[in-house]
Amino acid sequence: VQLVESGGGQVQAGGSLRLSCSASELVGRDYAIGWFRQAPGKGRNGVACVSLVDNKTYYVDSVKGRFSISSDNSKITAYLQMNDLKPEDTATYYCAVQIQNPKIPLNWDFFAAGYLIDYWGKGTPVTVSA
Repeated sequence: VQLVESGGGQVQAGGSLRLSCSASELVGRDYAIGWFRQAPGKGRNGVACVSLVDNKTYYVDSVKGRFSISSDNSKITAYLQMNDLKPEDTATYYCAVQIQNPKIPLNWDFFAAGYLIDYWGKGTPVTVSA
């Protein structure tokens, strides 16, 4: 399964970017889709995700109120709208998918730790200058 990412780039602090992730091969499947980020010299951590089973969204505390995750009606493409960006948001952002059992709610802590990710995108860089 290929996850196609777009939307990274450079922006000044306070600016906005929108990331997109297309998962066309997963149409009809039950899954959660989200983004991780990895800054230079640091680990990869979950930022946000949306479960396409129940449309619940999840965010790491540091982006709550600034980032918003959504998917289109076809559930093919997911978006991460990033507002009020800060230099500490600078990282490579990776799209990620976890196939879900529709009878079991998503465990955000497990998703954010990357324990159950089935597919990864190649990453798109985001640079926020002060």
